[in-house]
Amino acid sequence: MKKIILPILLLILIASVGCDNLLEDYVEFITPHETEPYVRPPDDPIIITIADAEEFRELLLQLIMEHEATTTINYYSYDGENVQDVLNEIAINLKNEDPIGAYAVADIQINATRIVAYFEVDIEIEFSRSKEQIDSIVNAITRRYMMTQLQQIMSQHKEEAIIRTRMGLTRESIIELITDIYYQNPRSIVMLPFVTVEMFPEEGIDRIYEIKFIYIEGADMMQLFAENLALYVRRNAERAVGDTDAEILLSLVENLMASTSFDIGAANAISVHGAQNLAATAFGALVQGNAVGEGFAMAFKALCDELGFNSIVVLGSFDSWVHAWNIVALDGDYYHIDVAMCVIEGLEFAFLKTDADFEEIGYNWDRENTVRCEGELTLEDIIQVEDEDYDPDDPQNDNQTDNNGTNNNSEENGDEG
Repeated sequence: MKKIILPILLLILIASVGCDNLLEDYVEFITPHETEPYVRPPDDPIIITIADAEEFRELLLQLIMEHEATTTINYYSYDGENVQDVLNEIAINLKNEDPIGAYAVADIQINATRIVAYFEVDIEIEFSRSKEQIDSIVNAITRRYMMTQLQQIMSQHKEEAIIRTRMGLTRESIIELITDIYYQNPRSIVMLPFVTVEMFPEEGIDRIYEIKFIYIEGADMMQLFAENLALYVRRNAERAVGDTDAEILLSLVENLMASTSFDIGAANAISVHGAQNLAATAFGALVQGNAVGEGFAMAFKALCDELGFNSIVVLGSFDSWVHAWNIVALDGDYYHIDVAMCVIEGLEFAFLKTDADFEEIGYNWDRENTVRCEGELTLEDIIQVEDEDYDPDDPQNDNQTDNNGTNNNSEENGDEG
């Protein structure tokens, strides 16, 4: 009976006091706790997890590209194989057969330690190239793009180019490509450099080519030469005059003949095309005023390029000399022009000549791979047109000068006759 009475009395007490008062005495209000986000300490490393061998290889390539020397990862793939051997084989294969590994890596050390359900793998990479060299690799898909990139590098007279391509080029084909670029761009590339080429790897289609350029002067001096050359090309091109393309070409030749001497000493000393002698460059011909056949040819092509004429440099021989001259397109035909021999023998000897003309007087060149020159225009045709255009009775000619620079106005010269 007492067990029933006590709960009833407790209910009566609560009712008499009031629920609100009782709750106020015993309920505690709790302020919500704001948890601050976890911030990783600066020295707390981020552990990379790898699921299989292919991911491990891709990670190694990424580390090489980023020039990361040491890294620790967790490797979770384990099917009973010897993980250390598997990872070592991947590293060796990448170092010896992948272009970026063969080019940039001297050694890769792998150390795999079993940690219950995974392996902790320490990676150490010894690099043979700097990060700047790795970052400067140019990926060339086509020959045209590769030539464009090499032209830009050579025009800046840099000492190194690093090209990756799948074209399977040889050392010889790379050097030939660089030679072609030089002879096509005499306005911007001062001199054909000595070239060395290393390939990574030695075998295969996909390779990195490390190309070294060696000049007789440093890059800064070569760039100064290039700036002066560009200035002289513009100035000489502006001096060309004529009413027809043929007359303008003749003017270019005559101006170059008047401003540049043939360097017989250099000609006797030079035995190969592309020799690192300024007399064999457009710079020597236009800026220094002394040149051999190749220097005249490079200068003339630079002037033709400036004025929009289609011209190439022909490498060959004349008599017993290693020699070079130009072929120029004119009114749908092609002609030989040898400014150097014009200086020595006169315009009639080597201006607007055909293949037959040049063969007859002792020129030799690769005819199979050179456009045919069979045009009918001659120097005499141009001179005759110029003479016919001159009318001594035309009042506009009263104040013109003759070929010797003498003013033809008789009053100004005090000529009573």
